[in-house]
Amino acid sequence: MAAASPMVSQLKSNFTRSLVTPKGLSGSSPLQILPSTRQFSFTIKAIQSEKPTFQVIQPINGDPFIGSLETPVTSSPLVAWYLSNLPAYRTAVSPLLRGIEVGLAHGFLLVGPFVKAGPLRNTPDAGGAGSLAAAGLVAILSLCLTIYGISSFNEGAPSTAPSLTLTGRKKEPDQLQTADGWAKFTGGFFFGGISGVTWAYFLLYVLDLPYFFK
Repeated sequence: MAAASPMVSQLKSNFTRSLVTPKGLSGSSPLQILPSTRQFSFTIKAIQSEKPTFQVIQPINGDPFIGSLETPVTSSPLVAWYLSNLPAYRTAVSPLLRGIEVGLAHGFLLVGPFVKAGPLRNTPDAGGAGSLAAAGLVAILSLCLTIYGISSFNEGAPSTAPSLTLTGRKKEPDQLQTADGWAKFTGGFFFGGISGVTWAYFLLYVLDLPYFFK
């Protein structure tokens, strides 16, 4: 066993040398066979240049701090045209008229579900009960809009809407984002909602036009 110890030591030394110094690079230290900083940076640049520069989803205007993304849907001219023509974003129209438009659509469409799915749907009073329920919901929504306006806007304060677009172009702040503008919008919503409910009831049960509802 004592005679085998020098041989074991020699084998360990050869094995360690083969791990530290690769074959064909005798005499070179491990640090000498590593790539230099210049070679490493060149490799990184080569890898980065192979990545595609076009992204389907990217920050709007290339600014990640805006917190919004551009996608083929949100950046589509058709979608932008549709959203800009909704009453909530049509800044050229007064808040009162915008509220009337929103209220008319909601009041007119709310009557149908209450008439056809209400508890009195199988009775002769389904039309009147459904219309009253829709009018009550319009009143509740108007109350909610009033509470939101009181808690969000201060009387006489300027509009909280931005006066600059994302591209930096100046624009007139939306008057809907003021206490007076929101009050007009709420009043218009209530008037339009009740008018929509009345018109739906008139078409369904006074003129008796849609026979498929019977």
